[in-house]
Amino acid sequence: MLSIALQTLGCKLNQLESESIAGAFNREGFSLVPWEGGGADIFVVNTCTVTSKAEQKARRIIRKILRENPGTCVIVTGCYAQVEAEAVAGLMDHERESPGYQKRLFVVPGDRKSSLLDLPKFLVEFGNTAGSHAGALEQWTRSPDVSSSQDRFRFNPEAFFSHSRAFLKIQDGCDNRCSFCRVTLARGPSVSLSAEKVLSRLRALEAAGFGEVVLTGINICQYRDGALDLSGLLAYLLGQTGRIALRVSSVEPENITRNLVEVLGNPRIRPHFHLAIQSGSPRILKKMGRTYSPESVEEGIALLRSVKGDPFFACDIITGFPGETGGEFEKTYELCRRVGFSWIHAFPYSPRPGTEAYHFTGPVGEREAISRVKALSGLARQGRRDYIQRWLGKKVDAIIEGTAPDNGNSKKNSPYAAALSDNYLRLLLPSGELPPLRPGKVVPCRIRALGETGQDLPGISRFDALGERLP
Repeated sequence: MLSIALQTLGCKLNQLESESIAGAFNREGFSLVPWEGGGADIFVVNTCTVTSKAEQKARRIIRKILRENPGTCVIVTGCYAQVEAEAVAGLMDHERESPGYQKRLFVVPGDRKSSLLDLPKFLVEFGNTAGSHAGALEQWTRSPDVSSSQDRFRFNPEAFFSHSRAFLKIQDGCDNRCSFCRVTLARGPSVSLSAEKVLSRLRALEAAGFGEVVLTGINICQYRDGALDLSGLLAYLLGQTGRIALRVSSVEPENITRNLVEVLGNPRIRPHFHLAIQSGSPRILKKMGRTYSPESVEEGIALLRSVKGDPFFACDIITGFPGETGGEFEKTYELCRRVGFSWIHAFPYSPRPGTEAYHFTGPVGEREAISRVKALSGLARQGRRDYIQRWLGKKVDAIIEGTAPDNGNSKKNSPYAAALSDNYLRLLLPSGELPPLRPGKVVPCRIRALGETGQDLPGISRFDALGERLP
């Protein structure tokens, strides 16, 4: 029986799609093995193209697998495989002149990723034996089913092998044309799953015992099903289900309207919001093709706080965008400081071929862009500490993620559990006399101490806070 390993780079949508692919292999009896151990017969690499570093990481992973596992095959899919299929395929060019060369690298562009859901059955019919899979994969990649498969909503995992929380894909693609973004080139225009199908899938996850579902897509604020937008969809789902909690993956600042905020105030919507802000400079936002102002960002966050109290706010920031002066970066820094984000994902601008910004003048030096990232990262760490401090002694709901390592040792028989709170804090929970719980179960907890101050407990520094389970 062939063994399969998957590596996922990039967004939550990629993670969901990888989970669905893993489920397809699992149903056909394939062995799913950890990525880190190596030795799998087939490696699937689900790639990202957001930054050049994401692509570099993908190339490094692919080369490492091929070099260290001479008998294995690698399937590369995702956004990088969509926009640079020839470059990815060329990573094995150096082996083509070698004696006994056999193709081991196969590229499945992102818009045909759903065809991977049919691959396990094909391999079973082909024979599913070690030594024959390279020829089987070459035959499969040439089949009409691969070249014509473009159903982006076939990804519907019923079980999750790498996550304790369920993910549900409601949207794909994006109609925006931000000057720096290559993902829209890879994923195409916005498309949405019908509200009826979203509800059906959500009910199935609720019936399976999941306590929380992450609603995900490339830009879920562009969700449309007839006259139904994201706020309408959320109201519909909340009204047609009984207990399952919903987490919204990301919100665009210009879409934080009073109608949406009213729905987000529902107690079953998790108090955690991620905003793709990118800059606090009006001029840079305009150059980026973003359609909101720094003032509207603060207004939107104030609206969310008015219905959620003190939710966890995270944001994305790009530093070193072409033409960004020191003064304009200071505007970004001050916006983040005033808002008090609980986390900031800051990264330096990366020129992406095919985008408008690729041709912009006024580049910012790499050293300066990284220096700006470091400044924001320091602000992010302080913001996280401040947020945890405000929640000490308070009750939260937390979803069990699994057994936590005891002082870096094996998870077996560990007296601790790892959990994620409803407001997105990583908790270490001493089990005590309470019975162990399966991953995915939601339990009430109290936050007791900052992770960095609980050094008497093994492994606590890797968590945001120490918590305690409540009966």
